[in-house]
Amino acid sequence: MTQTESNGADPQPRSAALVEDTEYLSFTLGQEEYGIEVLKVQEIRSYEEPTTIANAPAFIKGVANLRGTIVPILDMRTKFNLASAEYNELTAVIVLNVAGRVVGMVVDGVSDVLRLATEQIRPAPEFSSSLDIAYITGLGTVDNRMLILVDIEKLMTGSDMALVEQATLQ
Repeated sequence: MTQTESNGADPQPRSAALVEDTEYLSFTLGQEEYGIEVLKVQEIRSYEEPTTIANAPAFIKGVANLRGTIVPILDMRTKFNLASAEYNELTAVIVLNVAGRVVGMVVDGVSDVLRLATEQIRPAPEFSSSLDIAYITGLGTVDNRMLILVDIEKLMTGSDMALVEQATLQ
């Protein structure tokens, strides 16, 4: 009797697609649902008003002290040019560890962690060159939900992030 047969597990070998599954943390901004790789997430916190920084770009809400580390807090609604929202008990800050820096992003709510297989992810649609979608890696589908998958590394290391660096050093 083989080891797989002895423990009752399926004796079929795992497919390559299952090995390549990626877990995404899903969050909402307005009516849309987004996903970021869960490995980039350090923690999820309830929203607390950050300390504002003078002359910072509109998408930088301010900074927060996270156990001795000063963390810039970015409003993703403003960053994505969406209508502003009222912050409520569902508003959350996703604390990320991206490119060696800790950054917090304000979202309307955090849903859950979803595992997507390669076949559940479609490439991002093509838009005109005036629309910057370089940070969108694709569209994931789970049940009847569509997730806009965001490459948080690209989003958080762009030219705007140089502004975050400057603002937090003031």
